[in-house]
Amino acid sequence: MDKSILPLGKLPPELAVKLLQNAPLLDPRVIIGPGVGLDCAVITLGDTCLVMKSDPITFASEDIGWYAVQICANDIATTGAVPRWFLSTLLLPEGKTTPDMVERIAEQIFQACREKNISVVGGHTEITYNLDRPILMGTMIGEVPTDQLITPKGAKAGNRLLLTKGVPIEGTAIIAKEFPEKVRNLLGEDAQQNAADYIHNPGISVFLDAQFAIQAGHITAMHDPTEGGLAAALWEMATACGHTLVIQPHNIEIAELSEKLCRAFKLDPLATIASGALLMAVTAEDSRAVCIALEKHGIPCSEIGYIETGDVQVYSETANERTTLPWPQRDEITRLFES
Repeated sequence: MDKSILPLGKLPPELAVKLLQNAPLLDPRVIIGPGVGLDCAVITLGDTCLVMKSDPITFASEDIGWYAVQICANDIATTGAVPRWFLSTLLLPEGKTTPDMVERIAEQIFQACREKNISVVGGHTEITYNLDRPILMGTMIGEVPTDQLITPKGAKAGNRLLLTKGVPIEGTAIIAKEFPEKVRNLLGEDAQQNAADYIHNPGISVFLDAQFAIQAGHITAMHDPTEGGLAAALWEMATACGHTLVIQPHNIEIAELSEKLCRAFKLDPLATIASGALLMAVTAEDSRAVCIALEKHGIPCSEIGYIETGDVQVYSETANERTTLPWPQRDEITRLFES
């Protein structure tokens, strides 16, 4: 029996695979169940599929209600589905919770759902022993016509890999919001404020990115890079589709401010939480059209690599060599929260 202590963040990939092998899937209507790289469950109801996603907000402490809706809606959008219903479980700290705090978080949820035409249909709220901050877990349910469902399993050899906006957008905002004094001391007041605003500009939502891309070309798979950043997302997509992914790192957009923050905090920008970017697999003939369409809507998009036949693997390719891109065992940002 292994009694070693696990670090902060997602479970190590090998442990996640081991656990999920025992998950019971007893209903034949479940067409996508739990699995590495499969962020959403999918249940078929004939011509329509229900798409379900559950996620906690753990690294961010400000605007967590708004955060939860965006993060869950992102994953729903990667399947081509429209988010419809939202439930939340809000755990609040003993001795610190006020009615104002509860009302503020609730209104964040309600306003974010109003903006996306999502109904809040239930959940649970309680004050919980031994917490030092609020923890919010959201569950989003969406729907999509069965013949329009997109999953990470759909990526195929010959597809091109596209990335919107750049990385790590969410990581940049979290660092600036959770460690403002240190960022100000390192990079100045303006840099701290600009980095904190990354949550809204360029923004952590990929809802529109996914919609515009689907309208412009044949998207075979989409993935929202969250914990573990782009590197983990690439490995998760490779695992889901069963192919080899090859990226060209010089084509990956890393904003100057993000690069400075990651360097100052000694973080790998490719392995830092990266909501706000959308990773897509698209047919080769449609790659350019999708990039152009997104650019027309003010969403930067670039081709960062391709998929080829082979074992589950992710390579980083330059003009001179091809090396394995490491699969992060945890998100880089978790190190900043360790005591």
